[in-house]
Amino acid sequence: MPLDPKAQALLARLNHQKEPPLDTLTAAEHRNRTLAQARVSGVSPQVAAVAKHSLPGPGGELTGRIYTPFGAGPFPLLLYFHGGGFVLPSLPHHDYLCRAFCSDAGCVVVAVDYRLAPEARFPAATDDCLAATRWTAQHAAELNADPTRMAVAGDSSGGGLAAVTALRCRDDGGPPLVAQLLLCPLTAYPTPPTPSGLAYATGYLLTRARLIWYLQHYVSAAEAAHPYAFPLAAPDLRDLPPALIITAQYDILRDEGERYAVRLLRAHVPTTQIRYPGMIHGFFAMPDLLEEAEQAITEATTWLQERWQDHGEDQ
Repeated sequence: MPLDPKAQALLARLNHQKEPPLDTLTAAEHRNRTLAQARVSGVSPQVAAVAKHSLPGPGGELTGRIYTPFGAGPFPLLLYFHGGGFVLPSLPHHDYLCRAFCSDAGCVVVAVDYRLAPEARFPAATDDCLAATRWTAQHAAELNADPTRMAVAGDSSGGGLAAVTALRCRDDGGPPLVAQLLLCPLTAYPTPPTPSGLAYATGYLLTRARLIWYLQHYVSAAEAAHPYAFPLAAPDLRDLPPALIITAQYDILRDEGERYAVRLLRAHVPTTQIRYPGMIHGFFAMPDLLEEAEQAITEATTWLQERWQDHGEDQ
């Protein structure tokens, strides 16, 4: 399918913006520019409460946001790990998604500000995500939530962190998870590039040069083969929680996300993979511009509700 006209118009505007080459910027300078240019998507879905919170992490105190839905509870739990190439502190700009998941799936969402590269390189981010997941399970009662119905989710690099957190929960003694929701996930080091990594290397929002710049701040070449850096490197994907993987046609991360879905299916993990034709990386975070974003959010929240219902029937 051709590139969606609305996505094409968005890319045309972005591609005409004059920006200095990334390799001339420090991580701090790039963060400042990105946060200054960031946009907030749509009218925020209503939830009962949003509270800033701190929790202990392996490298010090972690901060995050806890979203609580309307209702009596105890609610299912969703850990959300934001994207941003392991470098950008983009949690505030995922507020719409967190509110939508909280409201539409009827769950408590714990969104985590994990440590960022290059100040904290691999495995700091994944250590923080695992610590936050364990803390949330231990303190679920305080959140009016049910730790037996806990899932992880994330987008882009955060999708990779969600997948890695599921691996580490399996490998390191829990807590048990009932689902993993991966949105345009980063699951593999981009060398050698996939066909989508070559076809959409420039001009489609997330470029190959930008991705490599991010990863050079996060992980060494030797560490890139570690399954806790990139989950597609894991030799064994058995006994992981059911997965929904959403990809976009015009995204350099498309093929690696879909390859991860194939690997999960071969390991007998219940997996649903949906490719959105005509869409670009991160489209689901633009509901005011792309109607497919709302469709993807609806599919994701419906799938989460079904997983929680299935788990409840198994008890």
